Amino acid sequence: METLSYTPTRTLLSPLRSCLVLVDFQVNLMPAIAEQDHVIREAQRLAQIAQLLQIPTIATEQNPQRLGNTVPELKPLCDARLEKVHFDACALNGLPQAIPTGRSQVVIAGCEAHVCLLQTALGLLHHDFDVFVVAEASGSRRLSDKERGLARLEKSGATLISPEMAGFEWLQSYQHPKFKEVLDIIKPL
Repeated sequence: METLSYTPTRTLLSPLRSCLVLVDFQVNLMPAIAEQDHVIREAQRLAQIAQLLQIPTIATEQNPQRLGNTVPELKPLCDARLEKVHFDACALNGLPQAIPTGRSQVVIAGCEAHVCLLQTALGLLHHDFDVFVVAEASGSRRLSDKERGLARLEKSGATLISPEMAGFEWLQSYQHPKFKEVLDIIKPL
């Protein structure tokens, strides 16, 4: 397989430098999220692509005793789980220590977009990670809060992307051995 001879470090996703973080997709929180079925479906597509391409995937869970564990659609697609008490999963270096060595790009999605997702993404930026926020796979109770959270993240240096953008950037070429499988995940839309 031929690979790109030049992969801009901060602008194009690399399968060797990426990690996926799914923030607080928890069973007792998701019913309150606007368009929850769409948000979960997009996160599931993203996580399936990551799993196929061996991109490490970490789920965070805020107070799981009360909010429950990661939803069943996503739980088996995660390599690790990080329980947290702070809204920012980077607090006390929790998430930065959980990200595998050499993974400088974090593709992130989750809930709520204007609280835990926002604070975690800002924490990752503070720790010098390149942050790519998957808008379709992120949600809040109110759509207006989601919009404000995503706008703030973009102004702070995060890049907004879609699951399809992540998939094709990770593949790099139609000659990738997993191209057809990734395409089968992307196409059903």
